[in-house]
Amino acid sequence: MTKRSSQQASDNLLSRRRILTGAAAGAAAAATLSAPAIAQGGRELKMVTAWPPNFPGLGSAATRVAQRISDMTDGQLTIKVYAAGELVGALETFDAVSTGAADMYHAADYYFQGKNPGFNFFTSVPFGLNAAEFNAWIYHGGGQALWDELSGQFGIKAMPCANSGVQMGGWFNKEINTLEDFKGLKMRMPGLGGEVLRRLGANVLTLAGSDIFPALQNGTIDATEWVGPWNDLAFGFHRAAKFYYWPGFHEPGACLSLGINRSVWDSLSNRERAIINSAAQAEDSFTLAEFNAQNANALKALLNEHGVQLRKMPDDVMREIGRISGEVVREAGQTDDLTRRIYDSFMSFRSNVMGYMEISEEGYAAARRLGFAY
Repeated sequence: MTKRSSQQASDNLLSRRRILTGAAAGAAAAATLSAPAIAQGGRELKMVTAWPPNFPGLGSAATRVAQRISDMTDGQLTIKVYAAGELVGALETFDAVSTGAADMYHAADYYFQGKNPGFNFFTSVPFGLNAAEFNAWIYHGGGQALWDELSGQFGIKAMPCANSGVQMGGWFNKEINTLEDFKGLKMRMPGLGGEVLRRLGANVLTLAGSDIFPALQNGTIDATEWVGPWNDLAFGFHRAAKFYYWPGFHEPGACLSLGINRSVWDSLSNRERAIINSAAQAEDSFTLAEFNAQNANALKALLNEHGVQLRKMPDDVMREIGRISGEVVREAGQTDDLTRRIYDSFMSFRSNVMGYMEISEEGYAAARRLGFAY
């Protein structure tokens, strides 16, 4: 190698080192600046919920989906969660989001049936769809498009964000043996299930979750439904009533929804909307699994540690409840053109899926109870 060639090689090596050093410095500077830049460009949204502070299952689902959204956006979207009563009451969440006083809610849409009876179909209706069937209707049977149309009338975008599964029949301070036992019974039950009991002669009230135990304890109500063993144990209903009935007819798969102010939703990027959808779907699946696991444990505790008396609702009583449920759901589905379309879609899907579920899920459950050694 000549002296000139050697000098050229040395200069080239020095130049490459300068380029690499500059690139590394630039990357380090970008890393240093990126965190504050994201933080400065972040956005905080307010979520109001229908659940008591830190309440297991329902309240924790709201907190968890808020954290999911924050994590999935690297903190660009953060959600401040307000439990029922901290910003608005449990039954005021819809109006708060519709008017823009809050950005989103986590609640059960049947609380808002006074706005339109069609909202019942997007939580649960008596003898309707279970959790798996409901999601099948929402995601693959046209349910979400109808929900968008209904909630859009009030400036809201709603989606499934948890499900507590099939619920128990409720807590009673006396046994239920005949239809006559419902006459004059004061019972807390919202939604269309409450209307079914009203037609049986019961006095039906809608109470927020935190108000139920005091009402049951002081005799304002004689009976109540809430969710299932896990949440019922947390509220301590076993201290005020000893008869615990199954099955629940009123909420075979109770969907809890994430409702977002439509203007807020439209202001989000496609990526942010996709993240919120994914976070809500993940929470929907996670919460249903959590309820199934925790309900099994809580039921054992109620029976073995607290002396609760588990009772099955008589078949003839359930048959009449089913007949009246059909009337109530049908009437609710005839309110206007949109509710008729929601009802028709829901009932068509229900009829179709029941045939398959009878030989699949129900068939397997019946086979598993045959009593063989396993």
